[in-house]
Amino acid sequence: MREKLAALREKAVEQIRAADSLDALSALRSSLMGKKGELTQILRHMGGLTAAERPALGQLANELRDQLEDALTAAAKGLRDAAYQRQLGEETLDVTLPGRRDEGGSRHPLCQTMDEVEDIFISMGFGVEEGFEVETDYYNFEAMNLPKNHPARDMQDSFYITDDILLRTHTSPTQTRVMEKMCPRTPVKVIIPGKVYRRDDDATHSPMFHQVEGLVIDRGIRFSDLKGTLLAFIRRFYGQEQEIRLRPSYFPFTEPSAEVDMRCVMCGGAGCRTCKGTGWLEILGSGMVHPKVLRMGGYDPALVTGFAFGVGVERLAMLKYGVDDLRLFFENDARFLRQF
Repeated sequence: MREKLAALREKAVEQIRAADSLDALSALRSSLMGKKGELTQILRHMGGLTAAERPALGQLANELRDQLEDALTAAAKGLRDAAYQRQLGEETLDVTLPGRRDEGGSRHPLCQTMDEVEDIFISMGFGVEEGFEVETDYYNFEAMNLPKNHPARDMQDSFYITDDILLRTHTSPTQTRVMEKMCPRTPVKVIIPGKVYRRDDDATHSPMFHQVEGLVIDRGIRFSDLKGTLLAFIRRFYGQEQEIRLRPSYFPFTEPSAEVDMRCVMCGGAGCRTCKGTGWLEILGSGMVHPKVLRMGGYDPALVTGFAFGVGVERLAMLKYGVDDLRLFFENDARFLRQF
């Protein structure tokens, strides 16, 4: 058996040296040391040896196994190193080429705008409330002083699920829900951001868009508090040089009501195509909470007053970033979104 082990060593060393690929080495490993390999076949005859011969021959067999394993490992490393060197010699590396960078994503410009609006109002002491996107007719219209068949409902044509369930047309329904939850405590001072839905679709309107509603209720709230709050917000968002003006308007849920304009961000008030030569841009609607709305929320209008306002997030973003088509925010064009 000693002669067989010695002959196998010489034969295996030659075969390992002659192997010219990793596949050949793998096949050689199996033929030498696999379950049916030559070394395994030799070891099966150890049962015929005497008890005195077995330890010495067993040690020789183990030494041969270790030697073959080391030789196979070294040969495989040599073949891999040689292949790597050949690859380096064949391929050319142009170190002047620009590197490839992974471009990180970022929050959508509307989300960025919403976050900035929330941060400004939170710093002014407002809380943040979230309402339901699927609302009842009562909260969406009736609690906002828009009874059935009221003509102002035509301005907010929505998507109905049933005769009484619809996708909300504004974030105002949450005003009543907040009042019901808070009543009779004061002050109430919240903003309500979220998605709203109307049947509009053009360059300045979308069937789904975003609003931020504001609501303040307390004793002694005046119209001047509304103007001061909105002026502070506009200056924080668009710059301290901004000015606003309030024009009388009509909203069923506020009385008196006002449209809020700010000085044109494009021309600084000089007059341009964007502001149609007026120097002003309409930015949001506002007013003092209507006594009927206060009553439906549980508050006594003889004891408390309040103001409310609503602003479109898309409108804020379009004026801040100079976007002239609202639909760009929803088209998922990476070339547009990458700018933000």
